[in-house]
Amino acid sequence: MNKILMQLFKFGVVGVLATVLDFLFLYLFTDVFGIYYLLSAAVSFVLSTLFNYVASMRFVFSSKFNKDEKSKEVLLFVILSVIGLLLNQFLMWLFVEKITLYYMLAKIVATFFVMAWNFISRKIWLEG
Repeated sequence: MNKILMQLFKFGVVGVLATVLDFLFLYLFTDVFGIYYLLSAAVSFVLSTLFNYVASMRFVFSSKFNKDEKSKEVLLFVILSVIGLLLNQFLMWLFVEKITLYYMLAKIVATFFVMAWNFISRKIWLEG
């Protein structure tokens, strides 16, 4: 398997685990604890993104930053993740409020868009 396919496979495994965490937290916060779905979506997104960062930088991407520049890497990751969060929130709102999808179904659709953003943006700006 060539390097990019192997990397895409690893990204997929980490992404699936992060997505499971995201959906689990979203469901728990919304249906079990009764938190508004957009707030639940934001919190679950942040928690799964933290997991995704650690796992991605350990198993998927080789950082272009040395130890002294680690804060730059984290800052870039945070910026890219905030853009992903904004995309997620907008799509969740659009699909739930305007298209009237069930919030968990809306999350599935939004996840595909955010996953594409995550891979492309991290590949361009975080990998050496």
